[in-house]
Amino acid sequence: MVSRIIRKTPTKSIKDCRRNPRRKRTPVKSTSSSVVIATINESFFSCRRRLVKIFSKLVKIATPKRSPKKQGFKKLKKTAVDTTDFLFPHITPPSKIAKPLFFGLPPPENPEKLTIFLDLDETLIHSSADPPSKTFDFIVRPKIDGETMDFYVLKRPGVDEFLQYLSEKFEIVVFTAGLRDYASLVLDVLDKNRVINHRLYRDSCRELDGKYVKDLAQMGRDLWKVAIIDDNPNSYAFQPENAIQIKPFTDDLQDNELSKLSRFFEVCDGVKDIRDAVKLFTRENFHQDLMDC
Repeated sequence: MVSRIIRKTPTKSIKDCRRNPRRKRTPVKSTSSSVVIATINESFFSCRRRLVKIFSKLVKIATPKRSPKKQGFKKLKKTAVDTTDFLFPHITPPSKIAKPLFFGLPPPENPEKLTIFLDLDETLIHSSADPPSKTFDFIVRPKIDGETMDFYVLKRPGVDEFLQYLSEKFEIVVFTAGLRDYASLVLDVLDKNRVINHRLYRDSCRELDGKYVKDLAQMGRDLWKVAIIDDNPNSYAFQPENAIQIKPFTDDLQDNELSKLSRFFEVCDGVKDIRDAVKLFTRENFHQDLMDC
């Protein structure tokens, strides 16, 4: 019984097993140089592909396609281009020039007549919103900014005779820097005989450094046939050679400035250039003022 039990032993010797070992190969560790290089290369190419995609998208956003029809782009309509700005930069196009406030008076009925521009306040009359201490001639009640106000008006001595005399020989234009709502009411009362040919108000003045200037060059009259009478030198700053500065009137009932002007205009009927006569009158009047001082 014992002899029949035979243990199975390997057919090969231990020496042969050592010579031909059949061991399973284990995977190479991740620290090997070949695997590291392969991993780096794969990551590099992956990043490169991503960067290419990103930059291609940016280019599509920033630059339109050359063929807008295929991409669904809308064609812009052709518009007229104003080449004035870059061809002639020193010339302002007519469409960009601010229109003047005033374009001139109507043509004179008699071109042979001289035109006299008269200021209103402190030249022909004096008005005050408060009742004056002395007498006044009439009251006007204009509505200014929605509020009705009372103005007490005193006429300058000799104003009625002065206007009547000028109307016989000259074209009369009252040119005031006052508001139309106020000045028109004053002139309605002052000019009862309707001897004043035209009326101009603040909206016909030009504003210069916050001051209202009466530009006679825009009135449609030759400057050698025009004179202006005003108490404020700022009013005739553009044409001082056409101006006669009159003393401002407030309440002096002995004032005779308009009588002096009437005598001056008596000799201006046949003058060729009224500016020469104005210069002479201004000089003589200045010397007379020095003698009176």
